[in-house]
Amino acid sequence: MSIDRNRYRLGRVAAVGAASLLTLSLLSLPTSAAETAMWGFTPGRNMANDATGLPQTWNVKTGENILWKAALGSQTYAGPLIVNGQIFVGTNNQGPRNPKLTGDRGVIMAFSQKDGSFQWQSTHTKLPAGRIHDWPQQGICSTPFVEGDRLYYISNQCQVVCVDTKGFTDGENDGPITDEEDHSEIDGDVIWTLDMLNDLDVFPHNLATCSPVGAGDLLFVTTSNGVDEGHVHIPSPFAPSFIAVNKKTGEVVWEDASPGMGILHGQWSNPAYGVMGGVPQVVFPGGGGWIYSLEPETGELIWKFDCNPKDSVWELGGRGTRNNILSTPVIYGDRVYVGVGQDPEHGEAGGHLYSIDATGKGDVTATHAVWHLGGKEFNRTMSTAAIDDGLMYITDLSGFLYCLDLETGKKVWTYDAFAAVWGSCYVADGKVYFGDEDGDVAILKAGRKMELLAEINMGSAIYTTPIGVDGVLYIASRNTLFAIAEGK
Repeated sequence: MSIDRNRYRLGRVAAVGAASLLTLSLLSLPTSAAETAMWGFTPGRNMANDATGLPQTWNVKTGENILWKAALGSQTYAGPLIVNGQIFVGTNNQGPRNPKLTGDRGVIMAFSQKDGSFQWQSTHTKLPAGRIHDWPQQGICSTPFVEGDRLYYISNQCQVVCVDTKGFTDGENDGPITDEEDHSEIDGDVIWTLDMLNDLDVFPHNLATCSPVGAGDLLFVTTSNGVDEGHVHIPSPFAPSFIAVNKKTGEVVWEDASPGMGILHGQWSNPAYGVMGGVPQVVFPGGGGWIYSLEPETGELIWKFDCNPKDSVWELGGRGTRNNILSTPVIYGDRVYVGVGQDPEHGEAGGHLYSIDATGKGDVTATHAVWHLGGKEFNRTMSTAAIDDGLMYITDLSGFLYCLDLETGKKVWTYDAFAAVWGSCYVADGKVYFGDEDGDVAILKAGRKMELLAEINMGSAIYTTPIGVDGVLYIASRNTLFAIAEGK
């Protein structure tokens, strides 16, 4: 089976031919001239941007500084993503918008950035195997990648999906597919779909969740291939963990099955793309606790790094000391920053956070760790780092926000939210924002002195990350999307 996979991979690389040469020239450039949006703002995934005038006071109950709010489903884990006057959020179908489309579904919703009015949705029924592939009521956990008028996401059915950002609201079917089952004005206009479960033999554990990233003509995806329901066997060890897909056609350009039999649980993280040491690289967190840097155009290995100590041990239920990677790696300069953790159902325990020199070749575990926090210094995390002005900010599952010196990894200060944190912190306008499972948003002053500016409850749990654009802060709680601004 592995031989067939290798032949398939080589065949794909050969098949792209002249088109691949165009891709190669584009990979060293920004994604395109078209406006883009993605988890982490840029392909490097740093959770910081240059937004200004962001609020630090509001009240959900009285409506103070609440521009508008929009109802979501009952569970929301993806977005908000803001681009071209639209906002996209991944949720479930507990607040159905189309009365014909009922029951448990994964949903991508599109709203107007101006007033929060609902525009359209793309929905997917649940997979028949149930929670082993498609956990009930979790909706879509993939924050899309948007480029121009195309939106790419991973559905709960383990599909890579490309849709038109306007849906059918423009009165046109823009894709080659003409028989969409759901094609009312408020439904998604599908351009193409890649079924990773049936076409690539991927076995998603619990849910397919990747937030893809693009560069040149390629879209990079972690497939969520994982273990079986008993958490012992790997049903499809030769199926790809990482793939590159042609954005225009949905064709697989290359695939990589790392770590194969080394998968510990599931693979729910996201790739990052950047140029480090003058070399274009796409960085994938693998299901064995290793991180892999691959050549974007071919998928060939550049370097890999074990994000756990060599004496760490994996045990079922999170009782061991070895962790997977749920965080998204951040590329900043010539380094990669990433933390490790586990399924939050496995509870709190020691984790690790690394700064990795990304200019090496081969296995760089022993030689390219710039700094490392672990043991009692840092807990399991699912969060992505935010880097600004020589400092890194990152949260962990236990509810701590750490401010670290970027060059040394030394702690500058620590803030305790006293509640679990699933999302990431966001840094802009001299502030650090993050939400927690109690529904509180903490706002701290960015910098080397810890100062809590406010803590505001949103009325329900927050599993997403606050995002600021043009003086407005957007927050998706478990069931509501808020737009917040002072003096507007």
